[in-house]
Amino acid sequence: MSIIYASLTSAINRISDEFHKSFLFTSIFSILEFIENQWVCSYFKGLYPDENFLSFLNKSTILKKHIFNPLIILFLFACFLLLSLNKISDSLVITLIIGFAAFFLGSSIFPRYFLNDNSDNIIQFERKDMYSIGFCLILISIIFFFISIASVGGIPLLKPSIRYLLKPAFTMPVFLIIPATCLIASAYLKDYDDEKITRSQARFRFLFLLAIDCVFLLLLGYRTPLLAAFLIIIIIGFYGNIISLWEVIVGALIGIGAIIGIGYFRSLGEMTITSSTSPLYTLQSRADFTLHVLNLLDFIGGNFGLTHGHMLASSIPGSDLGPRMMVGKIIAWRSEVTITPTLIGQMVVDFGKAGVFIGMLLLGFILGIGFKLVQITKNYFYIGIYSLILTYSILGVETGILDIQVLLYFAIAIFIYLINIKKCGN
Repeated sequence: MSIIYASLTSAINRISDEFHKSFLFTSIFSILEFIENQWVCSYFKGLYPDENFLSFLNKSTILKKHIFNPLIILFLFACFLLLSLNKISDSLVITLIIGFAAFFLGSSIFPRYFLNDNSDNIIQFERKDMYSIGFCLILISIIFFFISIASVGGIPLLKPSIRYLLKPAFTMPVFLIIPATCLIASAYLKDYDDEKITRSQARFRFLFLLAIDCVFLLLLGYRTPLLAAFLIIIIIGFYGNIISLWEVIVGALIGIGAIIGIGYFRSLGEMTITSSTSPLYTLQSRADFTLHVLNLLDFIGGNFGLTHGHMLASSIPGSDLGPRMMVGKIIAWRSEVTITPTLIGQMVVDFGKAGVFIGMLLLGFILGIGFKLVQITKNYFYIGIYSLILTYSILGVETGILDIQVLLYFAIAIFIYLINIKKCGN
């Protein structure tokens, strides 16, 4: 395995180096370096609040040390439930209690018995390898962005109706910009830790990465990946002491505002609401509809499930129906629409309440081990990979963890965590 990894990273490093040597990228990085220097030395930067702004927030131990604890998933899921305008069924209440209890066990109890000894044996990754992989992923994302808009003959943000014409085969590679952002931001965090760049330089580079994500993802009209980019930058920056706690809170509010705003204006463009409708209505109605779907899925799944793994398997490219289309077919016999099933929707349809227990237990354990590695190592790579899987778990509260590329991120994280558990002897 190490030979394969070495060969792959060697090839990727060569590709990255060649691009960096090209006239185009030499010019781009020279311009960015100039802008960065102006930013660092700018008078107006001094007008920005420092890290002690809203210092009363730092007095909260929960916010300062545990704001990105895996248990945030349960908190956000509970908030999502509260948004619903209708009551959920008694059966679903039982399912949710099972799922919440299993997640708590997996994230807060079981990790206590792992990675307690021989922490020096934890695998280390080279900064250059991670940066090169991230850089190449961004190049792929940009290429497929232009292919995507060319295939539909316009920009989806300006013409919302054509967003539904986008082909998943073209848009899925565009979303690789998310793990690319994660890897490159982590590499910059490593540079900051090694004192190769200042905190101001690191913050500028984080903002620039986020700006790139905003441009490409916003033009495609997708809000979930855009929110993923915000979350990843915030989580990495927080654990790397590049972003202050107050900025995390403000960033969270901006993210919520982005969800509401994009959804509101997209609904106006599609004429599903009028300008007199409250912007919050789009969020409430979406939560209400999604939980109504979950009620139906819970009734269908029962104790031991209906589809027995077929919904999860439908995430594989080439399947007749994707997982969210499969939800539409199961509850309404409409395979031409995609419906989000929440974090536990797939679990309950495939394997029932038993599946929810096992699925949430495993998800909690993955996040719990990732969180523990961040606490033990403070390593840039483990901060990055934890931010990636936590971000998609947070987003999965509504959408579910069903996309093949997201499942691949979790598979990579599980593989790395298991190797570390084995090397540490427990």
